[in-house]
Amino acid sequence: MSIRVTIIGAGSTVFMRNIVRDLLHKPALKHIEIALYDIDARRLAESERVARQLVAALGAPARVQAHADRRQALAGATAVFTLFQVGGYRPCTLTDFEVPRRYGLQQTIGDTLGVAGIMRGLRTIPVLLSLAEDMRELCPRALLMNYVNPMGILSLAMQRLAPDIRYVGLCHSVQGTAEQLATDLGVPPADLVYRCAGINHMAFYHSFQQRLPDGSLVDLYPRLRALAEQGLVPDDNRVRYEILKRFGYFVTESSEHFAEYSPWFIKRDRPDLLERFNVPLDEYPRRCERQIADWAEELKRIESGEAMALKESHEYAAGIVNALVTHEPVVIYGNLLNRGAIENLPADCCVEVACLVDGNGVQPQRFGRIQPQLAALIQTNVNVQMLTVEAVVRQDPQYLYHAAYLDPHTAAELDLEQIHCLVDDLRRAHGDWLPDWARLG
Repeated sequence: MSIRVTIIGAGSTVFMRNIVRDLLHKPALKHIEIALYDIDARRLAESERVARQLVAALGAPARVQAHADRRQALAGATAVFTLFQVGGYRPCTLTDFEVPRRYGLQQTIGDTLGVAGIMRGLRTIPVLLSLAEDMRELCPRALLMNYVNPMGILSLAMQRLAPDIRYVGLCHSVQGTAEQLATDLGVPPADLVYRCAGINHMAFYHSFQQRLPDGSLVDLYPRLRALAEQGLVPDDNRVRYEILKRFGYFVTESSEHFAEYSPWFIKRDRPDLLERFNVPLDEYPRRCERQIADWAEELKRIESGEAMALKESHEYAAGIVNALVTHEPVVIYGNLLNRGAIENLPADCCVEVACLVDGNGVQPQRFGRIQPQLAALIQTNVNVQMLTVEAVVRQDPQYLYHAAYLDPHTAAELDLEQIHCLVDDLRRAHGDWLPDWARLG
């Protein structure tokens, strides 16, 4: 069986490298064909070079080819990964931060929720739908694995507007946070056993245990709650431990993310909160600048022939492709339509739950009911996601305003008229990056 993996947005070289490296570690995938595509010719060439070096370093008989034409890259694909950022750091991400700042609305990341997440979703959904149109013709049975944010908005839009495309939204927050908590507790990550459910970036560990050598399980939540009560938490994780104290469970996405998904941690007249919870305002623009500089240095090392790290990452990508090809089952956490997987969230929202992957594809597992206080908290974010997608489905900008009015952080800082004017300004500022129906002026 010929296995062809296509990476759309391969100019995201560091992420592309992780996926390719993980794929090449799987014995059943060593003969894989890797098709790379990006709109940036320079970054695409850099990624092709990195991928070829990985193939050589791992001694795999895989083939790598870069494509300037997306359709050529997609033809005959077994699996498709999306890694792109529509509008890039410049100009669109900066716009998402600079325009709200004029209204006194401060943000940390701006890629998932809030007015910035809404705008990013509007920029990205048309590109994903265009990709889906090509996939129907060129690789109709391929599984689309999306790593692009805002995950909840995009996953919901794809499954409503392109339900015939095999799809799963992927993130590393569930397994990544579990490893962080293992470090906090001094527990080997391999010994962890947990059940998690919610939405992307706001899923909660409903159980979090350690498997002992005799096979028995020990609940780790008492130790986590003790850390929270005693204030013995990492400085960059104070928000999440506060949520643990107040709501009883630990959330999967980082503190800098969660701070802007809720109304409690970022307030322009409360700088003490920023200091108390160590909230890094404008973190994403700083991170982008740092990543640009870091990549320039890393590229120099690659060009000098320095050996690359070959250790596997904790991304789900390679495990999913391996399961599809070999039918060897694997369990991952994926983002799909709820359809009753979490009983006390809307059936037509997008949830993040455990999924069984094998030759039959990605199959979400029923979780049951989540704790009522967590369902209520999650619903505040689901509201924004569903109204944003409703705007796209109906091509009606009024739903964009409704989504922004109901965003927890935005509503805590601005009144209705201010929010309306802010959305107007963002629609004008983004201009041609938005679909025709969403533009203003």
